[in-house]
Amino acid sequence: MNIVVLGAGAWGTALAIAAARLPGTPHQVTLWARDAAQVAAMRAEGENARYLQGVTLPPALRLAGDAEPWPIAALAVADLVVVATPMAGLRGMLERLADQGSPVAWLCKGFEAPCEGGGSPGLLGHEIQAAVAPRLKAGVLSGPSFAQEVARGQPTALVAASAHAEVRDALVSAFHGPSLRIYANDDAVGVEVGGAVKNVLAIATGLCDGLQLGLNARAALVTRGLAEMTRLGLALGARADTFMGLSGLGDLVLTATGDLSRNRKVGQLLAQGLSLQQAVDSLGHVAEGVYSARTVVQRARMLGVDMPISEGVVALLDGRLLPAQAVAALMGRDPKEETL
Repeated sequence: MNIVVLGAGAWGTALAIAAARLPGTPHQVTLWARDAAQVAAMRAEGENARYLQGVTLPPALRLAGDAEPWPIAALAVADLVVVATPMAGLRGMLERLADQGSPVAWLCKGFEAPCEGGGSPGLLGHEIQAAVAPRLKAGVLSGPSFAQEVARGQPTALVAASAHAEVRDALVSAFHGPSLRIYANDDAVGVEVGGAVKNVLAIATGLCDGLQLGLNARAALVTRGLAEMTRLGLALGARADTFMGLSGLGDLVLTATGDLSRNRKVGQLLAQGLSLQQAVDSLGHVAEGVYSARTVVQRARMLGVDMPISEGVVALLDGRLLPAQAVAALMGRDPKEETL
């Protein structure tokens, strides 16, 4: 199977490594990076030191991007193309891949930044694809996963979501193996909503942990956050059962409690008194929740969906509430029945 991964950040590199080292019939895996200097460094060092220091690249993994600004030859024979850019780069990639005949899947989680000047709201990946590359057979690979653990071969389970069986089958064939289990799901909307909203909720749980509010408070945030996620997903056309699976509850628990979570770290740093800019600068990597929180709330308001935790995160990020005030606002809400 010929696999092309576009983007050599931590996650793209980790999945390219996972595919290249699968036992049995070997895949032909090409990892393309926009930065020619990064590709040269990866060739020389045998690792992606910028994002996955200490993880050796398999000898079978082909690197591209230093001598070819776009992997035309590899794409022409690809059985699967994986877009491994941040959400901000997805639209441009899909525009370039609009006529690709083979299945395409993206890894990024979140909402695209909304248009300035009151234009259309920020979109999920499947909405971007419908707008700029409607003929593509496409989907998303998501679920509870830290790139470092996947790259090291630690057990992980992901969801391959698409309305097209061909896309789901290609993702399973490309990545399913002894340490990486791929489940298929046709609810791409629900999988994408889970991947987007969990980043926002992880900021809230990081805040909770940073303020040392205790495990009871964290459990409450995770549980009520899952209810918020589900409400928004249902309003956008997803199925409720998707949010009980890997891309919903699973990804939320990982991102809200894992020490490798960048979004959780943002909340912890805000609780320590750092400004949002200081918190983001200290990470060195993208924390998608910072950029998608406002869009989550915007979409929820447009649909009449109540999302108080997400609203509190946006108020915190905007500087309208201090950390302790954000917690007080949530705890001071009127009592109600426990429902979605």
